[in-house]
Amino acid sequence: MTRTRYDEICEDLINSPRRWLVTGVAGFIGSALLERLLDLGQTVVGVDNFLTGHKRNLDDVLRINPDERLQFQFIEGDLRDPEVAKRACSEVDIVLHEAALGSVPRSIKDPLASHQHNVDAFLNVLWAAKEAGVKRVVYASSSSVYGDHPGLPKHEDRIGKPLSPYAATKRADEIYAQVFHDCYGLQMIGLRYFNVFGRRQDPDGPYAAVIPRWIANMAEGKPCVIFGDGSNSRDFCYVDNIVQANLLAATADGAVAGTVYNCGCNGRTDLKELFAMIRDGLEKDFPEVAGAEPVFEPPRAGDIPHSQAAIDKISAALGYVPTHQVADGMAETVAWFAQRLRKK
Repeated sequence: MTRTRYDEICEDLINSPRRWLVTGVAGFIGSALLERLLDLGQTVVGVDNFLTGHKRNLDDVLRINPDERLQFQFIEGDLRDPEVAKRACSEVDIVLHEAALGSVPRSIKDPLASHQHNVDAFLNVLWAAKEAGVKRVVYASSSSVYGDHPGLPKHEDRIGKPLSPYAATKRADEIYAQVFHDCYGLQMIGLRYFNVFGRRQDPDGPYAAVIPRWIANMAEGKPCVIFGDGSNSRDFCYVDNIVQANLLAATADGAVAGTVYNCGCNGRTDLKELFAMIRDGLEKDFPEVAGAEPVFEPPRAGDIPHSQAAIDKISAALGYVPTHQVADGMAETVAWFAQRLRKK
C-alpha cells in the first residue's frame, strides 16, 4: 500500500508531540480533531462555550481511551472575550480554529451574532496567537465564500459576491488571516470546507445540518424536507478527510502558509441522491424507512444551487488525498447514528 504524506506526518507527530489548541472542540469537527490528536499522543487544549457544541461529544471522545484525559485540558469560555483567547493560546504550538456560529439561515436571521462569533472571536484568537508566539494557525473557512460565482468546480482564486452574512464573515476571516500573515508573520492556512458530515454532528435544532437531521427524522418516522426541487448539489465531505487536511496544513512547510485551500472531494451529490443514500443505509436497522419519500418546500434565501471543490491545489501543496468518498463516509455515518438511535 502506498505510503501517503498523512501517514508520514502522523508518525512524526507520535515521535515528536506538539501542544495544540482546538477551538470549538465540543463541536463535531472539533471533537473529531481531538479524537485523532489524542490518538497520536498529542497534548491538546480545547475551548468551547457550548453554544452549538456539546459536552457529550467530549465525553464520547474521552471514553474511547480514558487514559488520554491526562493529555487534554478543557477551557469552558467564549472567544469573544480576549482574555479567554489569551489563556487558550498560552504555550501552544499550533492552533486549529474551528469555533464558529454556522448556518446560512441563522446568519440571515441574526447577522450580529454571526459577526461576533465568526469575526470578532477570530480576531481575538489571531491576536492572542501572535502575542503568544504560536507557530501556526489553521482555520476553518467555508465554500460559502464562492457566493454567486457560477464556475464548477470551485477554484480558490475565483470567488463571487457573498450571498449571506455567514459567507461575509468567512470571507472577512480570510482577509484578516492574510493581514496577520503579511503584517505579523503569523503562519496562517485557511481551509474552505465543503459540506462536512460525520459522527457526532448535531441532528437537533432549527439549524441542524441536513444529513444528521434526515437520519434522525427517517428513523423516527418524521418527514425529511428538501428545499427546492432536489436538484441542488453539494460536495459532501466526510469528517475524517477534514481531520487529515487540518493535520497536513498544521505540519506543512512554511512556504505554503498565507493562503487558503479547498477541502472537499471534487464530487457532487444532489439532494434526491443524498436522501436515497441515507434511506438505503438506514433500511437494515430500520426496515420501515424503505418506502420513505422526501417532502419538497420552496428554496431558501442564501442557498447556492451547486457546489464542488477543485482539490488540485491542496493535493499538490499539502499531499491531501481523501480517504473517504461520499458513499464510504455515509455508510460509516449512518451506522454510527443508527447504533445510537436504536438505544433510545
